[in-house]
Amino acid sequence: MISVLPVRDIHDARAAVRATGADEGCVDLMAPKALGLCLRISGATMPAANILKQEMLACGGDAAVHRGVIDGSARASDVVILGNAKQVLRVAEKLRGQPFGLKKLAGELEDYCRSLLDPQPAVWLCRGRLFDFSSGPLVMGILNVTPDSFADGGRHFDPAKAIDRGLEMAEQGADIVDVGGESTRPGAEPVPEDEELRRVLPVIGALSKQLGIPVSIDTYKSGVARAALGAGASIVNDISGLGYDPELARVAAGEKAGLIMMHIKGSPRDMQKNPHYQDVVSEVREALAGSLTLALESGAARESLALDPGIGFGKDLEHNLKLMNNLKTLATLGRPLAVGASRKSFIGRLGAGDAPEQRLPGSLAAAVMAARGGASVIRVHDVAETRRALAVARAIGEAGW
Repeated sequence: MISVLPVRDIHDARAAVRATGADEGCVDLMAPKALGLCLRISGATMPAANILKQEMLACGGDAAVHRGVIDGSARASDVVILGNAKQVLRVAEKLRGQPFGLKKLAGELEDYCRSLLDPQPAVWLCRGRLFDFSSGPLVMGILNVTPDSFADGGRHFDPAKAIDRGLEMAEQGADIVDVGGESTRPGAEPVPEDEELRRVLPVIGALSKQLGIPVSIDTYKSGVARAALGAGASIVNDISGLGYDPELARVAAGEKAGLIMMHIKGSPRDMQKNPHYQDVVSEVREALAGSLTLALESGAARESLALDPGIGFGKDLEHNLKLMNNLKTLATLGRPLAVGASRKSFIGRLGAGDAPEQRLPGSLAAAVMAARGGASVIRVHDVAETRRALAVARAIGEAGW
């Protein structure tokens, strides 16, 4: 009988080899060969593409290149590397002394393969609280203290109702409650800082005293972040990736707060007016890398930073789906990924609910797929249902050995 083994990572690969009764000394020798890789290198010069092709072939793998690389008619080509982690590491060693930008590429390939072969648990430090994601992704409950939220239409605009909802989400299993005082739905107008503060501070102050979990402030304004952290918040969730107010990074760093930096193209007012990308995954990754650099230069600790691809923020349906299906590429930046797809319009465009309140099944599917793709924080409206869906998905994923 042939069985297809559910190998997700090096731990599964080692288990598969060990289960045969193989000598323990062979386990680490053989397991990396089970980690099949398909890696795209964008825009390699013709000489670099040729070298990559030949070195992969020499190591038992292969590389797909533009046909013009072979006859010299192409000046550049994307390269798709096909092989296992052990082969790619061997190729990276050979590339160290090569020109044409291959020395830098060798370092990136080595770093990626080493992260697969010796995975270190990601950690996220938020004002003294350390998350290690050992029991799966965190569930961040969305609490909109606004009169015009796309998802709930202002149901929790009253501070007392917002506080009750925050407590309810904690009881349902939320790991974080994310409080926002400005709607960032498509077409939304900015809210003055004093009004945003009036909405969120009573809620954050009350919840931070009553909850045993962190409270996050969803804002892109450094003044709001400073006041919210003073009221007890532990995390700043910035939709602009520090693009609207770079001072926000210094505020978060000074308070040792967690900081989520999201990608957005444009502003909420205009972000959905024909968003365009040549390659949405690589462009979002590059932008997030820039946010990461800016935060570090502002004094933030690397362990305090998380990234968010910004599903629905300056993306059309295809962009959202590609990002959701390529989270592993974004995770190569080495920081936890937060993903918020809950009740968003792209789910409705897939025929999974016209109104936001009808999109629970689609939202649960998106949450499970994000978790399987490597997301560390799942930002949702429906905490209890998401917690149950993730628990089932985790149990299935860990079975089979």
